[in-house]
Amino acid sequence: MSKHTPDTELKPVGDEAILKVAKEIVVKFIEVGQLSPVKFGEIFDEVYKTVRKTVRS
Repeated sequence: MSKHTPDTELKPVGDEAILKVAKEIVVKFIEVGQLSPVKFGEIFDEVYKTVRKTVRS
């Protein structure tokens, strides 16, 4: 049985945090050569939507 304290309870994730996570994911894919910087805008949109959907569900 888990004990919930204010430090362990889930808190809402803000839009700024979602943007940062999505950016970090896309940048990491660029760094490891799995994604071209030219596709940043297109892929960022998809990653952002996926992260937002995941944390808001």
